[in-house]
Amino acid sequence: MMGISKAACIGGGVIGGGWIARFLLAGIDVDVFDPHPEAGRIVGEVIANAERAYAMLTGAPLPPRGRLSFTKTLEEAVTDADWIQESVPERLDLKRRVLTEIDAAARADALIGSSTSGLLPTDLQRDMKHPQRLFVAHPYNPVYLLPLVEIVGGEKTSAATIQAAMERLAPIGMKGVHIAKEIEAFVGDRLLEALWREALWLIHDDICTVETLDDVIRYSFGLRWAQMGLFQTYRIAGGEAGMRHFLAQFGPCLAWPWTKLTDVVDLDDALIEKIGRQSDEQAADLSIRELERIRDENLVGILQALKGGDGGKGWGAGKLLKDFEQSLWAEGGGATASVDPSKPLRLIETKVSPAWVDYNGHMTEHRYLQVFGDTSDALLRLIGVDLAYVEAGQSYYTVETHIRHLGEAKLGQAIHATCRILSVDEKRLHLFHTLYDTATDEALATAEHMLLHVDSKAGKAVPAPAAVLDKSKAIASAHAALTLPEGVGRHVGQKR
Repeated sequence: MMGISKAACIGGGVIGGGWIARFLLAGIDVDVFDPHPEAGRIVGEVIANAERAYAMLTGAPLPPRGRLSFTKTLEEAVTDADWIQESVPERLDLKRRVLTEIDAAARADALIGSSTSGLLPTDLQRDMKHPQRLFVAHPYNPVYLLPLVEIVGGEKTSAATIQAAMERLAPIGMKGVHIAKEIEAFVGDRLLEALWREALWLIHDDICTVETLDDVIRYSFGLRWAQMGLFQTYRIAGGEAGMRHFLAQFGPCLAWPWTKLTDVVDLDDALIEKIGRQSDEQAADLSIRELERIRDENLVGILQALKGGDGGKGWGAGKLLKDFEQSLWAEGGGATASVDPSKPLRLIETKVSPAWVDYNGHMTEHRYLQVFGDTSDALLRLIGVDLAYVEAGQSYYTVETHIRHLGEAKLGQAIHATCRILSVDEKRLHLFHTLYDTATDEALATAEHMLLHVDSKAGKAVPAPAAVLDKSKAIASAHAALTLPEGVGRHVGQKR
């Protein structure tokens, strides 16, 4: 599966900033052009929220963050990119002009996607010399968390471009859906527009407030839609007879005068003020950034729940997250671990994210265990116990852990962890980890882990294969000469 080597983003607003964060956290270098005087600040705040969300979303090792550069010209941004994402304001004349400029400056093999939420790609590609590579890539906010991208081609878009765009989204954790025919607003926004129009009438007619309407969605069918969509939800509503029974029972409702979808509400000043006032009351003084962080936390929780669906195989967007994590584990985050056995192996480099701290701004206790667990996982990959090994039915399980807290890891602090192999036999692996402040090299915590080699299906300890033992014993032999703090090894594994 082909990936994106380098991306360019033209426009760094809400959607453009989300694309930038998605690319960067996938390890892709991004050049950005946005003439807004505060583009750097705006994009930086979006990236900070994205990093916070990813720290909650997955424990899989992300690749090293891509390099972010702001350019002075559009031409400079797109010159070397193989995926160019246009996210300028939703005006046909502006988008057409920008896309034509991109087309003139981009590499011949570059893909050009537009983030438009409703303009037709045929109209957008009218003045391009190479219109076959232009397509709509319509994402949903926040782009760095919501994985869907509607891929829509115009009259001159090639089938090869559509296929290439679809293939390049999966490695960054996104799901491309090909919309077969060009249509204004595509599929997602057409559905949203129908709901939005009816909602405006309900507020206009004082049937409910904006908060009540949102509560109706988020406490009921919104939860169903998050994991099954519309038609599968209604299939279940049809009982054992399924969708045909549902259509037969509720189909006649379509002829009833329930809806005002054929009428357009007059968004006059009075209605705008009513909605604005009620929205202000609903927000209860929460800023946009605070609302974004709350939204991200909720989305992470839903995605994590869906990841465990269908007996652990994952369901819907959670299945996509699970598959994305497996690819991250297979790549090992792109880290280059030192294998010099004359010193502890430096395996984990990270920062204390906002999702890891308590009310004091210090890293919470269970996050120390997470970092040490990630260090053990990195060591296991180094000796051959990678994702393929685990999927084949065997792994090392941690059966005992002792952690000593020596200092404080604080918000934003760069930290790294090292690993020493204390001892190894055919079934056991005894590890010692140290967590450091990267700036000062001060030891913040240590951990001893005892791991057993296990046959997952049989549920019992079994000897590790010779290839794994040879690698781990070679490291353990070299580490035997290293000095350890007093007390290490007195507790872990004593009774084993």
